[in-house]
Amino acid sequence: MRRIAVFLASSDGHDPAHAALAADVGAELARRGIGLVYGGGRRGLMGVIADSVLAAGGEVVGVMPRSMVEREWAHEGVTELVMCDSMHERKAIMADRSDAFIALPGGLGTLEEIFEAWSWRQLGFHGKPVGLLDAGGFWTPLLDALRGLVDAGFLPAPTLDDLAVAPDLTGLLESLDRRLHSVPQPAHGQDLR
Repeated sequence: MRRIAVFLASSDGHDPAHAALAADVGAELARRGIGLVYGGGRRGLMGVIADSVLAAGGEVVGVMPRSMVEREWAHEGVTELVMCDSMHERKAIMADRSDAFIALPGGLGTLEEIFEAWSWRQLGFHGKPVGLLDAGGFWTPLLDALRGLVDAGFLPAPTLDDLAVAPDLTGLLESLDRRLHSVPQPAHGQDLR
């Protein structure tokens, strides 16, 4: 994997452990020579991970709609800042520029982005793996809800199994690597919605 798209909060959240996690992930990506593709923000966990990658000599590609850049939300020190016209275009560019997708702690935007990337994989629009970094059990409530969807018959178990989940970056990268070239195939007639 040359580059990974990381979705995470544009705010700090209440727990300082989340910022420490973002900094650690950024440093480790740079150490491994894996570039960061992210939403281009300078604040919150987004700014922390970008600063960490840059401080360790890594590559950071930020992608942000022009309207947000004009509001001075962009990180101006990134390796490359790609401006676009919409959030839809932002996600398409991030998908095109990355080899995998992961989510760190975040809110609605993070959830929307990781779910869309996961949906696209399940529908066969790309073969790039998708994962959650479940450090400190942050994503455990979400995973419990997703298991409820499986139990209710609205999410196929293989689809949930295809989501890479690990409590640490090393485990998550290994899990993503195993899924890198395997595109899930729905059973005949299976509805992925």
